[in-house]
Amino acid sequence: MLTTDLSDRVALVTGSAKGIGRELALSMAEAGAAVAVHYHTSAEAARATAAVAREESGRATTVQGDVTDPDDVDAMFDAIESDLGTVDLLVNNVGDFAPRHWADIDFETWNRVLETNLNGTYLCSKRALPAMREAGFGRIVNVGYAGTERALVYPKNFPYLVAKTGVIMFTRMLANDTTEDGITVNCVSPYVVENSDEFPAEAPRGRWASFSDLRQVLFFFLDPDSGYVSGENVEVDGGWIPEAL
Repeated sequence: MLTTDLSDRVALVTGSAKGIGRELALSMAEAGAAVAVHYHTSAEAARATAAVAREESGRATTVQGDVTDPDDVDAMFDAIESDLGTVDLLVNNVGDFAPRHWADIDFETWNRVLETNLNGTYLCSKRALPAMREAGFGRIVNVGYAGTERALVYPKNFPYLVAKTGVIMFTRMLANDTTEDGITVNCVSPYVVENSDEFPAEAPRGRWASFSDLRQVLFFFLDPDSGYVSGENVEVDGGWIPEAL
C-alpha cells in the first residue's frame, strides 16, 4: 500500500460505519488522519469503527446525518469542525442501490438511489469546498461504479447506473472548477468488491476487488504529490468489460 502521511489531515468518509467506507476510513486513520466516521442509522457500528480509528490515529469521532438533507450536512460538518477541525479529505462513499429490474422499483426507491449517490456527493462536496479553498488544499474522492463511462445498460440496477454516471460528470465539472484552488476531485469506480451482497458467475482475474485494491487508488488521489491529477476516474475492475444486459 502507498504510505502517504495524513497525520495533519482531517478526513470525512460518508457511510463509514461498515463495508467499503469503514475500510477506507480505517486505512486513513492508519496513515495518521483524524477521521470522522459518518453514519445514518448504524450508530453502534459507527462507534465501533471510530474506536478502532482512534487506536490508530488518536483522533476520531462519529457524526450522524442524512447526506441528502442540506441541514443535516451542515450540522455534520459543524460537528466535525468543532471536534476535529475543518475537513480537507472528503470521500463521498454513501450510495444506496436497488438490485431489481427498473420497472419493479417504486418512485421512492428510485429517488432514494439517485439522492444518496448523486445529491449526497453534491451536498457534501459543496459544504467542504469553502474551507478547502481557504486552506489552499483539499482532496475529494467520489466512489463511482465500473462501466458507467461505457454507457452500461443494466436494467436490474438502472437507477444506480444513472446516479453513478452523474457522479463521474460531477467529478469532472468540480475538478474543472477548482483548478486554481489546490483541490483535486477524482473518482474511484469498483466493479464487485469482496464484501458484495451479490457475485456474478465469473470474476475478472479469478477474484473480486479487495479493499486493498481500492485503498491503493484512494491513497494515490490523496497524496499531496498528486496535485496535478484531477477529474480522473480509475476503474478497479480487473479489466472487466461490461456488456449490455
